[in-house]
Amino acid sequence: MSQILDDFVDDLTNNKKLSENTIESYSRDIKQYLSYLEENNIDFKGAKRGNIIAYILYLKKENKAPSSISRSIASIRSFYHFLLKSNIVNYDPTIDLESPKVEKKMPEILTIGEVEKLLSIPITSNFKGSRDKAMLELLYATGVRVTELVNLNIDDVNLNLGFVKLNGTKERVVPIGRMAQKAVNVYINEYRQEFLKDKESNVLFLNFHGQKMTRQGFWKIIKSYAKEAGIEKKITPYTLRHSFAAHLIENGADLKSLQQMLGHADISTTQIYAEMVKTRISDVYRKTHPRA
Repeated sequence: MSQILDDFVDDLTNNKKLSENTIESYSRDIKQYLSYLEENNIDFKGAKRGNIIAYILYLKKENKAPSSISRSIASIRSFYHFLLKSNIVNYDPTIDLESPKVEKKMPEILTIGEVEKLLSIPITSNFKGSRDKAMLELLYATGVRVTELVNLNIDDVNLNLGFVKLNGTKERVVPIGRMAQKAVNVYINEYRQEFLKDKESNVLFLNFHGQKMTRQGFWKIIKSYAKEAGIEKKITPYTLRHSFAAHLIENGADLKSLQQMLGHADISTTQIYAEMVKTRISDVYRKTHPRA
C-alpha cells in the first residue's frame, strides 16, 4: 500500500504540477480515507460510490468544514483516477460524485495602519528581530505566498535592482519596495551569518538551527507579533498577502498586473480582491453618509 501511495504522490508531483502544500494535503486526505476503509473492512480496490458517500457523511458528522470535505473528495477522485490509469482498479467509484458547495468567504485583511503597527514590532537590533522584520516586510511588499517566502534562496533576491524571482510551476518576477529592500539587506549583511552557525546554505530565511524556516514556524511568528500589536483580527499566513492585494487595488492597481504579481493562473481568483474593496467602500458609505 505504501508503494501505491508513493507512486500516487509522484504522479501528483510530476504530472499534475500541484503545489507542495496541495500534494501534502492530498496525501493526508487519502491516508485518512484508507484508514476509514480499513476500520470498516472495505478494500480500497473494491470500494463503491456508496462507500465514499458514507465516508463523506462520516466527515460531516466529525464537523469537518465544507472546504475540507470538498478537498477530500478532490483527493479521492484524483486517487482513483491514478489507480484506474495504473490498472490497479477497473472501476472509478467517484464518477458523478458531487462536492458540497463551498461558500467563498472574503479574506480577512488588515488596514494600512494595522500593517504599519505589525511591521513596527520586531526589534531589529538582534538577529531574530532582524530576520522577522525582513520576512514581514518582504511578504507585504511582494504579496508572495508564505510557502514561496520560506523557499527563497539568497540568489532569488536582487536588492540592487529591487526584485524577487519566484520559481514555481511558472516563474515570475515581483518588485520589492524600498523598506523591504532595506530590511532584507540588514538581515543578510549583519545577522544571517549568526543563524548559519558555520554551516553553508543558500536558503534566505533560517531558523535557530540554521535550517529553512517552516510555514508553521513563520505562522507562529506572525500571530505573536499581531497579538503584541493589538490586532484582534484573525491572522493567517495569508493575511499579509491578502492585504497587499487589497491595498494595491485601493490605490488603483489594475487586475492584470496584480494577477501577474500574485501568480494567479486565473484572473477570476484575483477578481475577489476588487469585489472585496467595493464591499468595503459600500460599507463605509452606508455607515458614514448622512443620507445613505
